[in-house]
Amino acid sequence: MPTVIEPKLIAGNANRPLAQAIARRMSLYRGMSVGLVDARVERFNDQEIFVEVYENVRGEDMYILQPTSNPANDNLMELLIMADALRRSSASRITAVIPYFGYARQDRRTKARTPITAKLVANMIHEAGIERVLTMDLHAAQIQGFFDIPVDNLYASPIFALDILKQFKGHEDEVMVVSPDVGGVARARELAKRINAPLAIVDKRREKAGEIAEMTLIGEVTGKRCIIVDDICDTAGTLCKAAEVLMDHGATEVHAYITHGVLSGPAVERVRNSVMKSLVITDSIAATEDVATAGNIRVLPTAPIFAQAILNIWNGTSVSSLFEADVLGPIYEGIL
Repeated sequence: MPTVIEPKLIAGNANRPLAQAIARRMSLYRGMSVGLVDARVERFNDQEIFVEVYENVRGEDMYILQPTSNPANDNLMELLIMADALRRSSASRITAVIPYFGYARQDRRTKARTPITAKLVANMIHEAGIERVLTMDLHAAQIQGFFDIPVDNLYASPIFALDILKQFKGHEDEVMVVSPDVGGVARARELAKRINAPLAIVDKRREKAGEIAEMTLIGEVTGKRCIIVDDICDTAGTLCKAAEVLMDHGATEVHAYITHGVLSGPAVERVRNSVMKSLVITDSIAATEDVATAGNIRVLPTAPIFAQAILNIWNGTSVSSLFEADVLGPIYEGIL
């Protein structure tokens, strides 16, 4: 009789809590125990990465859970080496589940003699033997076209919409969604449509990289509870200055919903001291101790949507169905 191939999960060191949470959610959905494959991902004294898989994976449908967050190079190499180990162990299919896809901001040539590193990373992932990628909120939609394999790009905006409708219940008419730059208007408009809110834009102009010379507000925010939405928050400089501009123009309070909380350098301290009432991020990147103890930073779980997406890929059913509120709502019932 033919054997039913079960989905098997293996995780690197980038975000073990999220990997374990995905395994728990899959166990709940399937009514049977789903654990992480027993393996070791270690470093030699010279920091070379070594992977050894202790379980038989021949003919199995494997899912590597590994965001390529800080340290980006180490976590990317862990992903590639795990994929090579599984391919050489005769896994039937290897899917990379990359909640945060690093190097995505290098998606085009902005000046002469600069790389398109996102394309280079896509090539490396393909050559390592990975046959499908599952990720969340790519920095630019065209990155999907950099891959010669299927890429499923989940969106955080449906999760954000569920949380906003709960947090601002009874005050929906006061909510306004704000894009912190012109490039993020499509993302902000998508969230605004989901919660039936108006849209404003903060237009920023830079003198040079890392410095913001001027910010101009497009839209009327007086008396509004503003929600800044973006995909990445790195040093939080733009975010905190945008919040100040909104408050100066009459907003009653400012919140931010950011998919990937990179939060490097002085970011957490800036958020703590900013005029923002709250910063909401997802757990696509493992929270540091500073993030976990910051009073105005809140983390939303992505394990429910990733677990369901993995099962949909395994079953050969639609992943895009998870973008709809009537499908995602029951998955997050009792969580948000």
